[in-house]
Amino acid sequence: MAVHAEKVFLYISHLSPRHSVTVFITPHSTVQLIHFHESEVSNYSTLLLSEDKDVLYVGAREVIFALNAVNIAEKQHELPWKVTEDKRAKCAVKGKSEQTECRNYVRVLQQLNDTFLYVCGTNAFQPTCDYLNLISFKLGGKNEDGKGRCPFDPAQSYTSVMVDEELYSGTSYNFLGSEPIISRHSHQSPLRTEYAIPWLNEPNFVFADVIRADQNSTDGEDDKIYFFFTEVPVEYEFVGKLMIPRIARVCKRDQGGLRTLQKKWTSFLKARLICTNPDKNLVFNIINDVFILKSTTLKEPVIYGVFTPQLNNVGLSAVCAYNLSTVEEVFSKGKYMQSATVEQSHTKWVRYNGEIPHPRPGACINNEARASNYMSSLNLPDKTLQFVKDHPLMDDSVTPMGDRPRLVKRDVKYTQIVVDRVRALNGSIYDVMFISTDRGALHKAISYENGMHIIEETQLFPKFEPVQTLLLSSKRVSAIIITSFLSFCSSSKLFSYHLITLL
Repeated sequence: MAVHAEKVFLYISHLSPRHSVTVFITPHSTVQLIHFHESEVSNYSTLLLSEDKDVLYVGAREVIFALNAVNIAEKQHELPWKVTEDKRAKCAVKGKSEQTECRNYVRVLQQLNDTFLYVCGTNAFQPTCDYLNLISFKLGGKNEDGKGRCPFDPAQSYTSVMVDEELYSGTSYNFLGSEPIISRHSHQSPLRTEYAIPWLNEPNFVFADVIRADQNSTDGEDDKIYFFFTEVPVEYEFVGKLMIPRIARVCKRDQGGLRTLQKKWTSFLKARLICTNPDKNLVFNIINDVFILKSTTLKEPVIYGVFTPQLNNVGLSAVCAYNLSTVEEVFSKGKYMQSATVEQSHTKWVRYNGEIPHPRPGACINNEARASNYMSSLNLPDKTLQFVKDHPLMDDSVTPMGDRPRLVKRDVKYTQIVVDRVRALNGSIYDVMFISTDRGALHKAISYENGMHIIEETQLFPKFEPVQTLLLSSKRVSAIIITSFLSFCSSSKLFSYHLITLL
C-alpha cells in the first residue's frame, strides 16, 4: 500500500495479516494543543460543526458558544442561557441539587436552516427549546416545551437528529426518566412510540441518523431514520438485568394511524444487533457509539458500532460493521416476535409463525402499497396497525459483515468512533477508523482484506480522561472534534490538535 501524509485537525475537550503493520505511538508530551476555555463554564458536552461556515457550535452549562472551527481559540459569539432563580428553587424542592443538576445543560444543537439553530436545554428539570438566530446570535424567546425532545436530567441518555426541519429524538418523556420515547416533533404530524415495555424497555440511547432513499430506485421507498440504543430485552430471561444492543427504524413520511396508533409510529420496528466473536465465545452487548459511513464510493451505507461486554472487568472492546441491506432485509423480510402466556400468566416472547397481514406491518409506504390504494399510513387497515402495535420486535437479528467484529482490542474501552474513506497513492480505497478510549487516547485503524489493524495510537490527555464526543468533517482536510463530559462541578476545556498523520 502506498503511503502519503495528510494533515488532520483535532478539537479536544479536557476533561496476523498479509500486510505488515507498524503502530506509531505518539505520547502526550509531543502533542501540540491549542485550547479554548472560559472561567466558571463547564460541561462542553454538545457540539455541532457547520462546515459551510467553519464554525463549531458548543453547548455547555448555561451557555452556547460559536467558535472558529479552524482556530477554536477564537470565540465568535457567546450566548448565556441561564435558569431563573424561581425554577432553580422549585427544582431543589423536588430533591435535585440546586448547585449542579438544577441548571440549564444544553443538550440539543441542531441546524434548522441557514438562519436558525434549534436548541434545547434541561432547564432545571423543565426541558425547554428555542430558536437561535445565527445572525444576531440571540434566542427567539419561544420557550417551547422540550419534553420528549431533550432529557430532564443532564445525566440521562439521549439522541437527536434534524431531518428536513423536523426533530427526531430519543430520550425520556418524564421527570423520573421512566418513560422512554422515540418521537418526531412537527407542527403538522408529531409522532411518538407507544408507552409499552415491548416497544422500549429502559433504553440507553446513543445515536440517530437519517438514510435517504435511493433516488435511482424504482420502488418509491421512503427516507428512514435509524436509532441505536442498548435496552433490557423482553425475549430473554435472566436473573440479572441483561442488556441487548438494538437498532430501530421509522419512516419519514409516517403519519400515524387513523384509529389504531393515532399519533403513534406505524413504522416502528426494532431488532437486535449482533456483535460476537464466535471463535472465542465473546459477546459484546453494550453499544457505546455508532457512525454511519455514507460515501459515493460505496454501493450502500455501512454502519460502524463500538461495543463492549456488559461485564467488562478486563477492558475489552470491539468494532462491528453492518451493511444497510442486511438491516433492511431483517425489517422487510424477517420474522416477528410475539408474546405468549405460559405458566399462569407468565409472558414469554417467541417467534411468530402465523399469517402476516397485508400490507406488511412496519413497512414504509412504497409503490407496491400505493398500487393497492394505500397512499399513506392513515389508509392502512387496522389489522396491519394492530399487528405492528403488538409485534414491534423482530425475531431475526442483524449480523455484522463477515459474521464477526472488524476489530477486537483488549485492555481498552472504546467510547466513540468516526470513519473516513481514503484513496491511497496506488488507487486503492481504505476505510480509516478513528476510535477514542476512556483513557484519553485515540486509535487509528485501517482496513485490510482480513479486517482492521491499528496503525497509530495518540495519547491526548495526560490525566487519562475519557473522550466522549467525536465528530468528523467531510471536507478535504479532515477535522475531528473530541470532547470529554466531566462531572457537573468540574471545569472543562476544548483543545485544538494539529497532527500530521499517515494514511
